[in-house]
Amino acid sequence: MDTNQNNIEFKILGITMERLSIFYGLFLIFWGIVVSFLSGSNSLTSYIPSLLGIPVLIFAYLSTKFTSKKKMFMHFVVLFGLLIAIGGFDFLRSLITGNAFENYWADISKLMMLISGLLFVHQCVRSFIHARKVRDLNT
Repeated sequence: MDTNQNNIEFKILGITMERLSIFYGLFLIFWGIVVSFLSGSNSLTSYIPSLLGIPVLIFAYLSTKFTSKKKMFMHFVVLFGLLIAIGGFDFLRSLITGNAFENYWADISKLMMLISGLLFVHQCVRSFIHARKVRDLNT
């Protein structure tokens, strides 16, 4: 997190949350397409990461283009991040029932969604906390 006087925007490894969100959306889209191709799946469910990555990408992009609405767009981004994490929790059902990795590609996608979704939401929350602290310092 970079908090010096010249640059008080929240960053992760020098990347803003908006840019990280764009990368995350692209990653999800790419993941769904690649996993569907590698698994030979004809099911729409194999594209769930892609389908959830599209709104992440769109809202993150909109937050960079319409900076006056950045707060609103980034709240939509974190909402989809939370949906991604919640969707990934279905992997735990496979673990509990003892069927983990019987459908390798489905479970690896759920596990990816769980881990990446939780990490992404965590960073979004950190960013929101940072923004509130900066706002409070400036008032």
